[in-house]
Amino acid sequence: MNDHDSLSAALQRNRLNRRQLLWLFGAAALSGCAQSPVGGKSILVGMSEDDEKAVDKQVAPQQFSQDMGPVQDGEVNRYLSSVGERMDKLTHRPQMPYSYRVLNANHVNAYTFPGGAMGVTRGIMVDLQNEAELGALLGHELGHVNARHAAQRQGQAMVAQVAVAGASIAASSTEWGGLVAVGGQLGASALLSSYSRDNEREADALGQEYMVRAGYPASGMTGLHQLLVDQQKEAPGLLQTMFSTHPMNVERRDTARRLAEGKYAASLKRDPGRERFMDNTASLRRIKPTIESCQKGEVAMADKQYGKAEGQFREALKKTPRDYPANLLMAQCLQAQDRDRDALGYAESAKAIYPQEAQAHKLVGVLALGLKDPAAAYAGLDRYDRLLPGDAGIGFLKGVALEGMGKRQEAAQQYAGYLRNNRQGKAAEYAYSRLKGWGYAK
Repeated sequence: MNDHDSLSAALQRNRLNRRQLLWLFGAAALSGCAQSPVGGKSILVGMSEDDEKAVDKQVAPQQFSQDMGPVQDGEVNRYLSSVGERMDKLTHRPQMPYSYRVLNANHVNAYTFPGGAMGVTRGIMVDLQNEAELGALLGHELGHVNARHAAQRQGQAMVAQVAVAGASIAASSTEWGGLVAVGGQLGASALLSSYSRDNEREADALGQEYMVRAGYPASGMTGLHQLLVDQQKEAPGLLQTMFSTHPMNVERRDTARRLAEGKYAASLKRDPGRERFMDNTASLRRIKPTIESCQKGEVAMADKQYGKAEGQFREALKKTPRDYPANLLMAQCLQAQDRDRDALGYAESAKAIYPQEAQAHKLVGVLALGLKDPAAAYAGLDRYDRLLPGDAGIGFLKGVALEGMGKRQEAAQQYAGYLRNNRQGKAAEYAYSRLKGWGYAK
């Protein structure tokens, strides 16, 4: 078995040893050139295609959960997938395992992981006007996957980091417990950090090409960019996340318009699919006032205006009492105000509304811990851990809960597990002190 096969097997087992991790970092420096699927030019990459797929499986679920999971509307998610599938088979990399979901996040954004796992927030879905604009949005993300932008950026970053990372890893005698443990190098924050303007231009051009191939009018890309330009002026706070990952300017809109009116002029007579889009997104658009209240609340939360945020979340809940994001956000807002007992009620409501999504279980666990109810805390944290494994911090908190329940041996196991991947910080100091005090460590 060669290094690459060994790494792929390790990724599947969620176990990376030092040699395999060094190989992963060193791959960019040693054999990082590949032929671009788009145009055939030579590009520097830090991941093979198998690695891109493996990273999606390991990291994407964490980010999607941070955005409160897919909406609980099978029809909306199937519709989004149908638009994506109409296009992805016409791309330069039709073999990739593309997947699509509308996420509960209220901010305006869409993103993709390198293997083609895509998320589109409900915040942008309710502002689009037709299927052609949705096709442009997905086409742009398909452009990033097909041009291998994430892999290229990882390649460039790895060349710079390989020496430092190698020295750091060589100093450690323990194995790294899976991709989540190397999140500083391969985590969601790194993979979703800002694309360059050249990346964005290439993704726009590819996206417009793909949507036209799929039968949409090229004007959909112009409409999408116009929407973002308008919102940048009217409500910039709602677009901070999107523009941090997708730099935006009017030049991109004007380029899309020139291509639509020139190269793709013949497509402009096509149906943009407004009626089809409106029919299939009606359930989302019915709660647009709820989404808008949540958006305003989150902007206020970011500014630490908790009273204002709470008022907006109450408005959202008045409009849609069983809205999972509104309940979860209200709980977080009350928690930020040290009103844990009140917050727990909303977190419990969120958990009951969407038991398959992990974030509410985590919040219930954390709040219960603060309220000195270790059994309830452990139940919530353990449920989160089962739904979304890989968060080392949850293991530490489970240890605290078990300690509070008087289950010293089980707590020690959680603390030891945490210390295998985390040796610094207050949590590590606490975990080590407990293990030492109990006679499990010297």
